[in-house]
Amino acid sequence: MRVIVVGAGVVGTMHAWQAVERGHEVVQIEREDEARGASLRNFGQIWVSGRAGGEELDTALRARELWEGIAGRVPDLGFRANGSLTPVRTALELGVAEAALERDDAAARGYKLLTADEARAVNPALRGGFLGALWCERDAAVEPRTAQLALKDALSASGRYTFVGGREVREVISEGAVRDDHGVVHRGDFVVLCTGAWLGGLVRELAPRLPVRRVRLQMMQTAPLGEALTTSVADADSFRYYPAYTGEALDALNAGQDQTPTAAAHRMQLLMVQRQDGGLTIGDTHEYEHPFRFDVEEEPYEHVAAVVESLLGRPLPKIRQRWAGVYAQCTDKSRVVHREQVRSGVWLVTGPGGRGMTCSPAIAEQTANELGW
Repeated sequence: MRVIVVGAGVVGTMHAWQAVERGHEVVQIEREDEARGASLRNFGQIWVSGRAGGEELDTALRARELWEGIAGRVPDLGFRANGSLTPVRTALELGVAEAALERDDAAARGYKLLTADEARAVNPALRGGFLGALWCERDAAVEPRTAQLALKDALSASGRYTFVGGREVREVISEGAVRDDHGVVHRGDFVVLCTGAWLGGLVRELAPRLPVRRVRLQMMQTAPLGEALTTSVADADSFRYYPAYTGEALDALNAGQDQTPTAAAHRMQLLMVQRQDGGLTIGDTHEYEHPFRFDVEEEPYEHVAAVVESLLGRPLPKIRQRWAGVYAQCTDKSRVVHREQVRSGVWLVTGPGGRGMTCSPAIAEQTANELGW
């Protein structure tokens, strides 16, 4: 069997991986020379901790298992089972963490509430002041800027994979066949469109009422910290954005403790991961209203830097990069991804939102199972 995968971000690449693993031939087509979108412009977090219970958590846990298995064969993914800590500083924030421990699925997430001293024993870089921290043992991380390249190299070694970069697919010409902007026809038994936040052109033609929106974020990366940040780190504002924390305790937090004006205006949370070179990837903001800004704003960077410094108890290293990214998110947030047959032999898989890096291996596995690969 021959599968045509359109899009070389992490969702598309994991679909290619699933097809090759099952013994099939794959042609992967990418409109850039290499993927340049949200799959590279993220934290590289395999983020189990905040996922909604049920299907979303099940998908994240399965993806976590798949990531670890793939990393055993592709060490250049930079996979590490580093877990995460979310320090809390007030009684209301502590209440949300305590409520999380009462969830039926708390053990599956690896939740544990640590004292401040226990948290610092796990992550000695956290020298700032806080009451305690929510630990999630199942969280992990990979290197987002290089993961797709490492996967592509491994796929190429199979002898059943062809990458075609710098080609934009313009037309579905028949079942299992597409034409690119060079006029070349690529034929297969299945076509899977994993086009990320590119929702115009062919995607709009095939799915004009697509229940997916685009979301913009701002992030940054520092020079090496000079010491190990042994876990991923979030702040308590993240409780406001992840469905695992919904409930009376979060309602009390929202009613009794406002975000700072900057964090509220830019819908901010702190997420932070250390890269293999020692630098810190830090963010992020959320912008939903179109048209998006074409520039990045300094105020959110100043806010998140101050939060990080307060947790580390030290100045940040020099900021080396700042960037914006755009990802596609299902408007029905209860759905992990939007998967739709748009023509005979052609499926569209998009809209995982901020779950794409976490869930992509399991999303691809589910597609492969549903299509009978």
